[in-house]
Amino acid sequence: MTGELSEAGADSGSAFHDAWAGLLRAGQGSAVHPGTLSRIVGRSADLLIRARQDQPFDRHLAEQAGAMLVDAHFTDPVVLAHAVELLQEHSVRDGRGPALCGAFAAGWAAALRERTLREQEAIRLAADTARQEVERALRSSEARFRALFESAAIGIGLGDTEGNILAVNRALQEIFGASPEDMRGRRVNDLVHPEDTPGVWETYEELISGKRDYFQFDKPYYRHDGEVVWTHLTVSLIRDDDGVPQYQVAMLEDITDRYRLQERLRHQATHDPLTGLPNRAAFFERLERLFEEPEPGARFGLCYVDLDGFKVVNDSLGHDMGDQLLTAVAGRLDAALTPLGHMVARLGGDEFVVLLENCRGEQEAVAAAKTVLAALAKPVLIGDHKLAVGASVGVLERRIATTTPGAAVRAADLTLYRAKEAGRGRWTLFDPKENARAVSRYAVSVRMPSALDRGEFFIDYQPMVDLAGGSLVAVEALVRWRHPQLGVLGPEEFVGVAEETGLIMPLGRWVLEQACGQAADWVARFGDRAPKLSVNLAVRQARNAGLVGDIDRILRSTGLDPAMLQLEITESTVVGPEDEALKALHALVDMGVSLAVDDFGTGWSNLAYLRDLPVSGLKIAGSFVGDLHDPAKDTHLGWRIVSGLVSLAHTLGLTVTAEGVESRADAERLRLMGCDWAQGWHFGRPVRPGEIARRIAEADLPEPDLAREN
Repeated sequence: MTGELSEAGADSGSAFHDAWAGLLRAGQGSAVHPGTLSRIVGRSADLLIRARQDQPFDRHLAEQAGAMLVDAHFTDPVVLAHAVELLQEHSVRDGRGPALCGAFAAGWAAALRERTLREQEAIRLAADTARQEVERALRSSEARFRALFESAAIGIGLGDTEGNILAVNRALQEIFGASPEDMRGRRVNDLVHPEDTPGVWETYEELISGKRDYFQFDKPYYRHDGEVVWTHLTVSLIRDDDGVPQYQVAMLEDITDRYRLQERLRHQATHDPLTGLPNRAAFFERLERLFEEPEPGARFGLCYVDLDGFKVVNDSLGHDMGDQLLTAVAGRLDAALTPLGHMVARLGGDEFVVLLENCRGEQEAVAAAKTVLAALAKPVLIGDHKLAVGASVGVLERRIATTTPGAAVRAADLTLYRAKEAGRGRWTLFDPKENARAVSRYAVSVRMPSALDRGEFFIDYQPMVDLAGGSLVAVEALVRWRHPQLGVLGPEEFVGVAEETGLIMPLGRWVLEQACGQAADWVARFGDRAPKLSVNLAVRQARNAGLVGDIDRILRSTGLDPAMLQLEITESTVVGPEDEALKALHALVDMGVSLAVDDFGTGWSNLAYLRDLPVSGLKIAGSFVGDLHDPAKDTHLGWRIVSGLVSLAHTLGLTVTAEGVESRADAERLRLMGCDWAQGWHFGRPVRPGEIARRIAEADLPEPDLAREN
């Protein structure tokens, strides 16, 4: 296969070499010695073929090829235009056409400019020499200067320091399409063009005042017929023997063809080829300019737009239909928002962005978002298909001084996803608090994969107490994350992300290994007084086919008796009697591990499942217990429900644990109801293993926990 590719590359290179030779022969090649022409063709073609094929792309090879042609006197702009067309034609498949053409044209232009500058410098020196010789031999020097002036290939104009044009040569007349009478008597200041480079006229004033001796700019002029000609302008100051400015000499090279080629290449680099809208690079360039030197209090707005259901169009009708839809959407957005002074750009795929410069507040940004939705409200007719297209819009409006370009775009993007989560087909305004939460969530998800390897996780243990005797009967293992930027995070701040990303599997195994090892150590030290270990089991863990094997391996490696391990599952772990997870749970119970339903009462608790699940315990959710003190709720009814849950659980032969117990009064009331175990701040917050060991050692003290007040 590699040989076939090499042969294909060789064939392509041979075809390009032949086409390249024909192009150069059709240019000035007829005036070049055949042997010399052959060397030029071979060396320049080889450079271009290498530039097209090398990995990574080396633009310097293409620039050398362009410079080589100029050195060989191939300076006709027509040759450049044909060369660019040929390079584009032979680079369609590899996608390097614009880059290769741009590098070649840049090398050609730089070499031509360097050659022209050398000629210009020679002319300037000759003109200065001629002026000095005029003072010694007026007639002889005048004749030589006039000959040089008139025969020069570039346009030359002579003016005084007042800005009056005194003389022009034939080349300059041809550039302006004017006669000598049209040019003489005009003032330099009359040749202003709206697209003049910033600072050109300030620099000119410095020159005629004697503060500088020359300057160079690319400058446009209006020809006599109204057309625009682009030139490379060099203006030099001529002084007398005392250094007083006397004349100014302007030399102009017509670079119109080169300028237009560069503009086409720049347009290709900054515009989306499908829709014609500004692309990502152009958008960020414009956005970053806003942040360079903003006025105090300056504001801006962003509308981050994503089409709803675009993937369905691509998948069902094909990418060609999808491209037509994107083009139609771009046209609608451009027509609706560009007249308002807003920039519309395509970032890629079906994502667009609207930039509001000098935004006058949130209302204007929201109005732009509504304009986007209105522009896409009607179906798009493509061929025989009438496609309904909607969009979601994230709206950001801020003072420039309060953010950065990158942060602003990320915030608008996150706001867009809030709009999609809210139901699509709508706009959502940036909320700093929501954005901070999203950024924090992102930071957590990015660092989590390597956090285990870096040893950033640790486990605290929360006491679980027997309400009847007040003794420590179990501990719940609660994983913590010592995040280097965000501080210590509780499981509620990262377990959800871990479940979404699948990282809950390695994290869950690590928690089981560490906690079982610690529980086995307590058993070895304290014997029967060691507490039972309770570990939360995530839904994804419970549904994993390797769960039973993992737990069996962990129990064997740590030496922990299975009877000392209780796994806590949520109500959503098993969705029915046929669920595969149910088989794994039965296998764990057969192994000797006990199961408890965690957070009971927070969801649509299906009491029938309690009968079918192989569980031996039930934990009443801490939020449910906390509601018993909410004055806005019927606390008497709440206590009756808790009592009913305890009775129901006992009827099913389950041990009942109350979570979130924070006062002695609640603990006593739960004890009187028959609740078996309890945990909460009243009995102790989650602590390090050493504190649990101390509690076990002091277990012979009379009721140490129930006597403690919150």
